[in-house]
Amino acid sequence: MKTIAFIGTGIMGSCMAKRLLEAGYALRVYEKFREKADGLVKQGAVFCETPADAAKGAQAAISMLGYPQDVEEVYFGGEGLLNAAAAGTLLIDMTTSSPALARRIEKEAKAKGMYALDAPVSGGEVGARAGALSIMAGGDPDVFAMAMPLFSIMGKTITLCGVAGMGQNTKMGNQIAVSCNITAVAEAFAYARATGLDPQTMFSCVAGGAGGSWQMTNMSGKMVGGDDKPVFYIRHLIKDMDIALGEAKACGLELPLLAQVRAIYGKLAEQGMDDLGTQAVYHFYD
Repeated sequence: MKTIAFIGTGIMGSCMAKRLLEAGYALRVYEKFREKADGLVKQGAVFCETPADAAKGAQAAISMLGYPQDVEEVYFGGEGLLNAAAAGTLLIDMTTSSPALARRIEKEAKAKGMYALDAPVSGGEVGARAGALSIMAGGDPDVFAMAMPLFSIMGKTITLCGVAGMGQNTKMGNQIAVSCNITAVAEAFAYARATGLDPQTMFSCVAGGAGGSWQMTNMSGKMVGGDDKPVFYIRHLIKDMDIALGEAKACGLELPLLAQVRAIYGKLAEQGMDDLGTQAVYHFYD
């Protein structure tokens, strides 16, 4: 593989695409908001007007988008990848999206002689810049092996989680834990403020113990400092929680804690906070 189509160059996608570019791959990029791709174009990437155009001459296509409906349009739309990519093309959707949609993409790809994986990631912008993402893949083991040269540039912990859709299911498990955990950190912050305890002192004591977590280590300082700048948007976490709740319902499973956290974030979104970072959940307790 020498030429890669990269679809979606937002906060995460641009960092991931940059690493591929710096590794020597030729990149053909498509982004709905063209200015988000300007940095990559200056570094040598070719901007394309449609996903179909980006797929021309590419041996692999990677998508990193916002919502399942974006994924559906990029793959199944009139100018989508499945209508334009050549047989033998490797299609990798790294968006956090629907497991059912991942299975549908793989089925259609197989019918057209292509290969497909769902491979959502965790690690945020910091992990994307450093090539240290956790990549959770679903699909055929042989296809996973084909993708490893690309994954190894973008990620550090790279796991085949099962058949198509299981990468997305793994990411849902991650998002359930993330959303509940960061809300618990916000509650601890609210408790410290209410009792007159210095929150930073509390977090310094707690972070290294049984109550510590990645969310506490990396997000508590933002809460204390009132920094709501997004590392991950509230609106995107809401999307992920909705997918997880929908999948759980389809399995006959109740997730009462996640449902409560979803309600909390829903109230923040109603107040116009959906473009803030997920750590802004502490505002619920103001």
